[in-house]
Amino acid sequence: MAMTIHCDIVSAEEEIFSGRVTMISATGSLGELGIMPGHAPLLTGIRPGPVRLKMDDGEEEVFFASGGFLEVQPGVVTILADTAARAEDLDEAAAVEAQQAAEKMLQDHTGEVEFSAVAAQLAEAMAQQRTLAELKTRRR
Repeated sequence: MAMTIHCDIVSAEEEIFSGRVTMISATGSLGELGIMPGHAPLLTGIRPGPVRLKMDDGEEEVFFASGGFLEVQPGVVTILADTAARAEDLDEAAAVEAQQAAEKMLQDHTGEVEFSAVAAQLAEAMAQQRTLAELKTRRR
């Protein structure tokens, strides 16, 4: 039996995942993170994108986190996401539509556009699409 660590993925609305895993991969504010049992304590921001969990049986589950924080404590990893969802629950058409709408708002200089808010919407839509693409490649 492989060594495991408890992982919780929580959004503002609900708990998305709670269970034991052998590895957690996410994009931190300074780059890619790989968390395994015995990892040193850590608190870092996470960027929008996929969160990959490797289960005890070798299977992988992919989740989407729109940003937030990742905390590593002895025996437990907590991901506090702004919003989170299982990758298979994401709507690809809605993500593409959100990206196109954000790009259009950035190109439209006539209206009052809050650049940082639109850029964040664009980043989240693109991160959702990356998560869906990763889920598709893992299923092959």
